[in-house]
Amino acid sequence: MRIDAHQHFWRLSKGYYGWLTPELEAIYADFEPAQLKPLLAAARIDGTVAVQAAPDMRETEFLLGLAEKNACIKGVVGWIDMETEDGVAALRDFARHPLFKGIRPMIQDILPVNWMLGPKLDPAYRALIECGLSFDALVKPPHLDALAMLVDRYPELSVIIDHGGKPAIREGLGGAGGFDAWAPKIDRLARFPNVACKLSGLLTEARPDATLDDLVPYLDHLHDAFGASRLMWGSDWPVLLLESDYAGWSAMFEAWLSTKPENARNQIMGGTATRLYRLQ
Repeated sequence: MRIDAHQHFWRLSKGYYGWLTPELEAIYADFEPAQLKPLLAAARIDGTVAVQAAPDMRETEFLLGLAEKNACIKGVVGWIDMETEDGVAALRDFARHPLFKGIRPMIQDILPVNWMLGPKLDPAYRALIECGLSFDALVKPPHLDALAMLVDRYPELSVIIDHGGKPAIREGLGGAGGFDAWAPKIDRLARFPNVACKLSGLLTEARPDATLDDLVPYLDHLHDAFGASRLMWGSDWPVLLLESDYAGWSAMFEAWLSTKPENARNQIMGGTATRLYRLQ
């Protein structure tokens, strides 16, 4: 299967999305499977992983409901309150659903940057491991040191870094989150065999008129660090619409991918996601 390993759905009337404001005009609307399906067909994508966009378990239930009714959704990465016993109990309940594949706390919005290392979260990490679920890490460069400590602490936890760790591509080589600060931390994380990474969300970290040439250093570095067997492509639709569209990002990525061997292309475009998210 060719898999889009990272996309979202939302319905504004649900009221879960505190970050989604009218100022984000391009994406301040409902986005549901009927809108995505023709885009998938045009890009020859067989299925997707729908990822949470709100810190609310009701949204996870909403996404699982969509997945039950739309065969193109092969898996759901949801949200639970990792700090509470009720949250861990909910995680175990969700784990019984065949389309539930893991969780994603919105770490990029949580202070302090080492929140993920708090002892209160240990039962949640243990439950993820016991249930065979994945942990999506929505992080930025300042979080990468703490993430390395986390994956070292839990070597059996399947960790998937979203959006390449969100390098500040618009800052170029320098800057607090630019290539020079980001790349060594990515190298450190890639040494852990339980860590994989998504090639998604990069256009929204770049300047508005970014081209493939702007992204190539980051794509190449991630490929060199993780190898194709631990990389997966994602659209980040509809957030993608802030900078591009599905067809544009797909074509840009395929141009980069075309330089890779066939086996690597197959892994990045579906094999890795199918294996790590246990998709059917």
